[in-house]
Amino acid sequence: VQLRESGPGLVKPSQTLSLTCTVSGGSITTSGYVWNWIRQPPGKGLEWMGAIGYRGSTVYSSSLKSRTSIARDTSKNQFTLQLSSVTPEGTAVYYCTRATAAGIRYDYRGQGTQVTVSS
Repeated sequence: VQLRESGPGLVKPSQTLSLTCTVSGGSITTSGYVWNWIRQPPGKGLEWMGAIGYRGSTVYSSSLKSRTSIARDTSKNQFTLQLSSVTPEGTAVYYCTRATAAGIRYDYRGQGTQVTVSS
């Protein structure tokens, strides 16, 4: 299974960050798997943001829930992240992962994409 993140590397404060994870070698509808978004700000640990399950249900971090939306396009085998009203604290490397549960643990992960929030 391979995952690849894509999206703009620079986002202005107050705008919406949008990322796409393209999955190959396996289907996002395969039973038992959860597809997560996690991020790592510079000098800090991994932060779980949210996830979408193989049936399409979503779950979000309580601290980001009001600003986060995760969706999927099964025809393209992709899932997406939208984070609204970003601030410079949103600067991080963003990863998409496959796991058997929501959280920062995973069995497959993309290479990550750097997103900088700056005017």
